Amino acid sequence: MTSQSLSTTPVTMPRLMGIVNVTPDSFSDGGKYLEGQTAIAHGLALLEEGAQILDIGGESTRPQAEEISVEEELSRVMPVIEGLRKKTDAILSIDTRKPDVALKAIEAGASIWNDVSALTFDDRSLAIAAKLECEIVLMHAQGLPADMQDNPHYENVVGEVREALLGRVHACILSGVERNRLIIDPGIGFGKTLDHNLALTRNLDVFVKTGLPVMYGASRKSLIGAMDANAPANERLGGSLALALEAASKGASILRVHDVAQTRQALAVWAFINR
Repeated sequence: MTSQSLSTTPVTMPRLMGIVNVTPDSFSDGGKYLEGQTAIAHGLALLEEGAQILDIGGESTRPQAEEISVEEELSRVMPVIEGLRKKTDAILSIDTRKPDVALKAIEAGASIWNDVSALTFDDRSLAIAAKLECEIVLMHAQGLPADMQDNPHYENVVGEVREALLGRVHACILSGVERNRLIIDPGIGFGKTLDHNLALTRNLDVFVKTGLPVMYGASRKSLIGAMDANAPANERLGGSLALALEAASKGASILRVHDVAQTRQALAVWAFINR
C-alpha cells in the first residue's frame, strides 16, 4: 500500500506507531531489541514497513513490572533515539512516565511524549510538558504497573475513563499545555478486565467525539489470549489486527502496534472495502 493508492477513498486512515521496546522484560518482545544497534535497525525496518511514528520505550509497563531508575532508562533509550535521528526524519516518540527522560529525549529529537500515567507519575511532569513543544499522549491507567491488574473496578468504565482523561486534559491546559498538542488513550490493559477492555473498544467513538486525537494500543495484549484459548503473545497477530480494524472503524487517529507491515495491509484492504 502507498498513500497514493488510497487517495480516492474518503476513509480516514490512522497513523501507525511502531513499537521499539528497549527493555529486557516487556510482555511481548522483552530483550529482543535491548542492544542499541539492534533496536535502531528494528526501528528503521518498521519505517520501511509503513510506520509513520516510532515509539521508543526503556521501561516495561507490563503488569507486575518494577520501576527502574532515570539513569537506567536513559542509558537504554538515548542511544536509540540519537541513532535513529541520525538516520531518519521520521516522527519519534518517547514512551516514559519520567519527565527527566522525556526532556532528554525531546532535546535529542523526539517530538511526542507518550506517558502511560497521563503526567501524574511525577509532580514536575505538567510543568515540564508545558515547556516542551511536543505532542503529549495522555493514557489512562488505574493503579501502577506493579498492581494495576489486582481486581480493577469501575461502575461505568467508559464514562469514568473518559472523565478521567478529560480531567487530565484540563490539568494540562491549566498548566500551559496547548490543547492542540494533546492526544488521549483509553489505556487498554492498564487496570482493566477483559470486559472493561471490550467496552472501551466498542465505545472508542465516545473518546473520538471529545474532538481530541485518540490513540489505541491493543497489539498482542492479554485480552486477545483471554478471548482465544490463552494464545501466547507471539501468537496474537490475528487478534491484534481485528482490534486495530475495529479501532480504525471507530475513528482512532493512531494505532500503536508491533506488527506494522501486517497492520498496514489490513488497513489498506479495510479502506478499499469501505471507500
